[in-house]
Amino acid sequence: MYRFRDGQLEVLLGHPGGPFYEHRDDGSWSIPKGAPERGERLLEAAKREFEEETGILPKGPFMALTPVLQRSGRIVYAWAFEGDCDPNDVVSNLVTVTLPSGRTVEFPEMDRSDFFGLGLARLKINGGQLPLINELEKRLKNYA
Repeated sequence: MYRFRDGQLEVLLGHPGGPFYEHRDDGSWSIPKGAPERGERLLEAAKREFEEETGILPKGPFMALTPVLQRSGRIVYAWAFEGDCDPNDVVSNLVTVTLPSGRTVEFPEMDRSDFFGLGLARLKINGGQLPLINELEKRLKNYA
């Protein structure tokens, strides 16, 4: 999700929840994303995952961005759309994880979300997703 504030492009990013990311910030934020279910079209999966991780039903039109390859080897397919929300109202789904100790914990997939201007977004976002922000900026350059 992106918006324009005072003529500046801002993007919505989410911070991963859970103990592994508790003390991490720069380079840890992400676009809301996830894996498609069997037989699910990629755009439908992206819309479902966005809603699960934010509580917001995304509304198009949707702009397909060039897929990016993460260090993990996973390919992220992303679509951008214009929208707005109060990041304090974003509510993520819960995930259950079994820790190496064998203990099971439940926490929000994203523990917080916020809109960032492009400079700060580039600092906050997972490096493998940086090309998504760069492409969005180029494609929206004349729309502010």
